[in-house]
Amino acid sequence: MTALAQAPILLDALSEVADRYDVLLCDVWGVIHNGRESFPSALGALQQFAATRGPVVLISNAPRPAADVLPQLRSLGVPEGAWSAIVTSGDATRALLSARAPGPAWALGPDRDAPLYAGLDLSFAGPETAAFIACTGPVDDETETPDDYRERLSICARRGLTMICANPDRVVQRGERLIYCGGALADVYTALGGEVIMAGKPYSPIYDLALAKASDLLGAPVDRRRVLCVGDGLPTDVRGALDQQLDCLFIAAGIHRREVSGADGGLNPDLAARRLAEDGLCARFLMGELR
Repeated sequence: MTALAQAPILLDALSEVADRYDVLLCDVWGVIHNGRESFPSALGALQQFAATRGPVVLISNAPRPAADVLPQLRSLGVPEGAWSAIVTSGDATRALLSARAPGPAWALGPDRDAPLYAGLDLSFAGPETAAFIACTGPVDDETETPDDYRERLSICARRGLTMICANPDRVVQRGERLIYCGGALADVYTALGGEVIMAGKPYSPIYDLALAKASDLLGAPVDRRRVLCVGDGLPTDVRGALDQQLDCLFIAAGIHRREVSGADGGLNPDLAARRLAEDGLCARFLMGELR
């Protein structure tokens, strides 16, 4: 892996290093779409890798099973040739939830995340009587902030409940806005003294699932030295790759864009390297947008 003191190598295109790798583990939000539109250059890069090099496994902190992420990808025009398999935080989290059935769980999140619980035989209750918290994010991520949940989370913390957080992301980009995700609520709960367990990025369970999918697609064990992780989130994508001892391509035009942009609005590689170092992180490669 790259030494912490060494700046990432700036790339113009993924094709410059594609022949070093057999597998891509690629983030979704912020890399191939922003929740409103997909990015044609990124999709083209993934299609080319999948056609000429090997599997592209989309590895997402979406708190729903992979099958329920597909409709959104299709609606945004993401072609199936741009990916070989999808693994989500929802997939990795279902085992944690199943082990706590029948609950009851306080299901904290929007109705669209209901597929996370399908077939798990869980019952549900409010924070005053639940046995644990199942958190996917704010109920209304367009208007609510983590502070809107502080009082109810305080009740749970006093009761000693564990939070199972199905989406470790703090924020994601939706169009030009950043919206809060489950990880932001988990931060509040931790500050209140509550216990939080997560299975999505940067934690091992989701990488175990993704590498198992890649192995199946390759028909052989994965050589971890020939796996490249692509992502825009420092505490999730970059931290996860580093913890897994996998090479990482940091996409700087995602959620950290304002922190690493120069006066002209374009990527400033020195700022990007400094931002990585601030969090004690490193990435082997750097790009503004995947292409």
